[in-house]
Amino acid sequence: MQTIRQVFGFFLLLLSTAWWLSDPTDAASLTHVFAWRAVLLQYTGVLAIGVMALALVLAVRPVVFEPWLGGLDKMYRLHKWLGITALGASIAHWLLAVVPSYLVGLGWIQRQAVSTSLLRTDLPALEWLQQALRGQRGMAVVVGEWAFYLAVLMMLLALVRTFPYRYFFKVHRLLAAAFLALAWHALVLLRVDYWAGVLGLPLALLVLAGGIAAVRVLLRRVAAGRKAVGEVSAITRHEAVHTLELAIDIKGRWAGHQAGQFAFVTFHAEEGAHPFTIATPWTGDGRIGFLVKALGDYTRTLEHRLRVGSVVQVEGPYGQFTFEGARARQIWVGGGIGIAPFVARMKALAQAPDGKTIDLFHATAEYDADAIGLLERDALAAGVRLHVLWDARDGLLDARRIAAAVPQWHEADVWFCGPAAFGQALRRDLLALGLPAEQFHQELFQMR
Repeated sequence: MQTIRQVFGFFLLLLSTAWWLSDPTDAASLTHVFAWRAVLLQYTGVLAIGVMALALVLAVRPVVFEPWLGGLDKMYRLHKWLGITALGASIAHWLLAVVPSYLVGLGWIQRQAVSTSLLRTDLPALEWLQQALRGQRGMAVVVGEWAFYLAVLMMLLALVRTFPYRYFFKVHRLLAAAFLALAWHALVLLRVDYWAGVLGLPLALLVLAGGIAAVRVLLRRVAAGRKAVGEVSAITRHEAVHTLELAIDIKGRWAGHQAGQFAFVTFHAEEGAHPFTIATPWTGDGRIGFLVKALGDYTRTLEHRLRVGSVVQVEGPYGQFTFEGARARQIWVGGGIGIAPFVARMKALAQAPDGKTIDLFHATAEYDADAIGLLERDALAAGVRLHVLWDARDGLLDARRIAAAVPQWHEADVWFCGPAAFGQALRRDLLALGLPAEQFHQELFQMR
């Protein structure tokens, strides 16, 4: 999280500073509302199109950034922050465009002429570009306004968690079309001076990259090279914990994966792809497994809709939750269905031990003796010390219980997968007890 916070803050600072250095406006000319409006329209426009462009680049799942940003889950969290920033900057831009004129109509303020220095370039070499774009300004304003309404609606729907995912993944694609319209709006209406200043090259590259990403989204070519067709070969039902254990035989090309990574799985085209942690290590035989818990409206239907032989699409792998680190001791915490990456890792360790001392804490609100028996078998084979805590019997797991069970806890890397609120509380309490922040690893398994 610290990394993406730093990237987010640095990007906004860099974009804002580049705009500031590129804008030739004389501060002495900012003597009235409409002068400030002209300048701030430009700044909010640059900010909105810049963050939208980066958000779209992240939306096509560029795995090249995963090591730098901590995995696709962190990239999607950054994508969400950028989307919220784009929403705020776009609304501010729109308000700056309409509110002053509205106030003039009410007679509350008087319209004042804006100095031509705020509107025209001081660079003769760019006058041809300004002349070429001038005739398109009216259309650019209209297109930008309607694209703004579409983009705001799509961004607001993305923030409404009750909006069904099967509709969200379809309509969210319209943001790509809105971006292309807004990019043209920005090209026509931004001061041409900016393109010759510090802002010009980075903004041009951002908009170009965002445009390419938008076209890939519209053509449904996101991660096209990372998708494989598979067939459900076995289904095991763990009734007590409302979980399906699925074995899938990959029929196409699969690059392999590390224990702890996840994939997007499309069981039914109308529902789209959902992320699931891969619960088995890669052995090269073409088979991968998933644990799917009935947590939502769609996953509750899978036990009735899936059959052996069902054809699915698997995309991935993604993620940096791969248990890497120099420390000789690790503590794993799996809450509920968050046990999946640890199951995969234990199966891998049974074949290739890494010599680390590992304690696995599995906290569950529902107890399934058969499932726990399988977990105990995997832990024994991997040489992992297992602690099972059933809420009704043992109470809730917290940082102090972990510290009491593992005296050397402060020397360990902690790997957590489970409910977000549980992870946040555990991280906060462990850090308060003295655990360095870089030793706590958590998957942010929320993709919207």
